[in-house]
Amino acid sequence: MYTVTNPATGELVEQIPNATDDEVRAAIARVHGAFADWRRRPATERAKIVLRAAELFAERADELAAIMTLEMGKRINEGRGEVGVVVDIFTYYGQHGPDLIADQPLAIRGGEAVIQKTPLGALLGVMPWNFPCYQVARFVAPNLVLGNTILLKHASICPRSALAIAEILHEAGVPEDVYVNTFASSRQVPAILADPRIQGVSLTGSEQAGISVAAEAGRNLKKAVLELGGSDPLIVLDTDNIDETVARTATARMRNCGQSCNAPKRMIVLADVYDEFVEKLTARIAEYYRPGDPADPATKLPPLASVAARDEVAEQVATAVLQGATLRTGGRAIDGPGAYLEATVLTDVTPEMNAYYEEIFGPVVLVFRAESEQEAIAIANDSPFGLGASVWGTDPERMRRVAEQIESGMVYLNSAGGSQADLPFGGIKRSGMGRELGPAGIAEFMNQKSIRF
Repeated sequence: MYTVTNPATGELVEQIPNATDDEVRAAIARVHGAFADWRRRPATERAKIVLRAAELFAERADELAAIMTLEMGKRINEGRGEVGVVVDIFTYYGQHGPDLIADQPLAIRGGEAVIQKTPLGALLGVMPWNFPCYQVARFVAPNLVLGNTILLKHASICPRSALAIAEILHEAGVPEDVYVNTFASSRQVPAILADPRIQGVSLTGSEQAGISVAAEAGRNLKKAVLELGGSDPLIVLDTDNIDETVARTATARMRNCGQSCNAPKRMIVLADVYDEFVEKLTARIAEYYRPGDPADPATKLPPLASVAARDEVAEQVATAVLQGATLRTGGRAIDGPGAYLEATVLTDVTPEMNAYYEEIFGPVVLVFRAESEQEAIAIANDSPFGLGASVWGTDPERMRRVAEQIESGMVYLNSAGGSQADLPFGGIKRSGMGRELGPAGIAEFMNQKSIRF
């Protein structure tokens, strides 16, 4: 079943049966059959449809935000903000997509050539629950402009988001068979990838989901783009306003109740500001003490997406404390209905503890002390993940020097956990492979064909 359970109350709202194997095969046939006509349409026509989708997402922002709040507990204002990013993504590719996929002349020895940028065919998208609209947008918008067709499998707790997105795209002018939503189960994904009519897969999800999908894609020689977990470091070199730095970094960590792959999960602070930073950060995080209805704009601490997710994070915190970490605030599941967890700060986490290398996907901050710039870089890089990172300080050259030594797909200076339509997004190591957004995002499922004259 695809199941909607309100994480704020535990109420079962709706269940939708999984697609049958025959229904999945029929959906594959639809997107494959629609490819020939869709790819022949002028890129400007496809881009116009994508621009219209941006307008419709903007018009239905309140409705989409309310759906996300119900399905996975997102604060209502954060849901509206997410839809704003979706609008930006569709607008960016609607405006710039035709230029990004235009033929590229190439000067070569002994002649002339052109790189022709063409679509691959029908693609599978496997989407997560933490950003139900944004994650879909960054996969779908560029590929629609390029001329690929889409079979979309959303997270099993987000069926209403999935249906609303499909409705908007079809209303915008995307043909019914060019974008097909399927309520397939995870067990059906290998068969979809084995089907020769599917040319590639994009997955955003857990490390284990990425391993499984990558194995199936490799076994079937299919292109895969994977955006997986992260344990992003945030390095504080120095500050001329520690209250502002604490406020901004705490907000970045607590956004989406800590359920963001590229949130700053590990804060690494140089020794001369460490004690004051930890004191002020602990006080700031402790302000998220009162759980509330995520539909109420005044709520600061929403639920996690599910009781199972809440319990997993609580167990990770308890294990860290048992292994010797210092619990500065929070750490406990909150009694009562819903999937609430106290906002948490942990210090004194060492490499011998599970939490040092794990991703903690919830409202938990780990703070590390570094005696030097080089030690801070070493702690930042001592992770199996490499999605994003941030460096905070007052000296731009010093921040850039540190940023260049961090092993990650993205580094932000004096900001954290960002994403924007025209900037490539993706990681290295166990955080995945490939890029989304920006010029790189439209090139992943593209045949860059060389034509030599």
